[in-house]
Amino acid sequence: MLKRELYLSKIRGFYQSDLIKILVGIRRCGKSVILHQIMEELLENGVQSDHILYFNFEYIEYEELQDYKKLNAYIKEKVLDHKLYYLFFDEIQNVDSFEKVINSIRASLTNVSIFMTGSNSRLLSDEISSVLSGRYVSFSVYPLNYREFILLTGKDGQDENSLKDFMYWGGLPNRVQFTDETNIKDYLHAVFDSIIVRDVIERTGVRDITLFNTILQYLIDTTGREFSAQHVLNALAKEGRDISSSVLYKYIDALCKALIIQKVYRYDVHGKAILQTRSKYYMTDLGIAHIKNHDFFINNAFSLENVVYNELKSRGYQVYTGKTKKGEVDFFCEKDRQICYIQVAYLLSNERVVEREFGAFDAIEDNYPKYVISMDTMDFSRNGIHHMNLLDFLQGKPV
Repeated sequence: MLKRELYLSKIRGFYQSDLIKILVGIRRCGKSVILHQIMEELLENGVQSDHILYFNFEYIEYEELQDYKKLNAYIKEKVLDHKLYYLFFDEIQNVDSFEKVINSIRASLTNVSIFMTGSNSRLLSDEISSVLSGRYVSFSVYPLNYREFILLTGKDGQDENSLKDFMYWGGLPNRVQFTDETNIKDYLHAVFDSIIVRDVIERTGVRDITLFNTILQYLIDTTGREFSAQHVLNALAKEGRDISSSVLYKYIDALCKALIIQKVYRYDVHGKAILQTRSKYYMTDLGIAHIKNHDFFINNAFSLENVVYNELKSRGYQVYTGKTKKGEVDFFCEKDRQICYIQVAYLLSNERVVEREFGAFDAIEDNYPKYVISMDTMDFSRNGIHHMNLLDFLQGKPV
């Protein structure tokens, strides 16, 4: 089993904290595995097994405890002494009014460390922030990044075929156990269907699955490009689906809440402000993009851009599209008060392409690091702008 050190290293410092630890990510991205790896580390460090309580609310064994009052009573029966107890709630959103039991436990028991996972953004809504009074820390969990994919599969990370496999079928961990394309597709369809049923229909009230799929296919097709609601509405009207912009945004919001797509805002580099208009969308998992829109991988530049975006997010960066005075740069990235700019290209095939990609930084007047990332192995660095090979970047080379 792959130890997901990328996330464990961020969480370890909170093992004994009274802050609620929330892991949020798309279904089947590996949140449960991380919880089990935390529990294994606790046992290795001498914590007694009866001081670790684990609940997976997708299992029928815990169905009765989806009643928050019964769950509250059960936990209090298990806490028998003053030593620290570790409580793990997997897919906690399946418990109605789970906020009540969490607050009750925190108010009545001072010797507990609480960990929770969930598959939709309900755990990070303003409502949750209010009822938990800010007493939590959240960790976004993503499907495998390329380096994790290579470690898990044993493939050659410098082989472009490995990258093609990763881009084509995505990074959901369980998909790597299948080698037959039909089996991979069946698995990805099953994951997608479970997201639709549990995180869209049940939790958002969106019912028109045909419309939902049509909108998703459009967003996949325009990944990395500025989103235009009017273009979507026009395309739907041509198919006889005349809907309002408010309905369109309701469906897009459902996609975001189910963590299928991620909305990326623009950052005005000159004005140093986050802009609310002309956002872009990227897919959380490229395998789902593939099964929902086979044309997605025709344009290598945008699919590579999506891979780079997901890698940056897995490393903990805040990522925006960078708006400049003359145009834009693909990504404005910030982490721990460190800033960098990134431009993504498939191949720097001629001088015109080189000038275009490196010239994207011309209107940026600050001295923060600037990178062009592409599949090229020859170093094109110039004028203080770094060029980096994509495979090197995806295998951990820092920016």
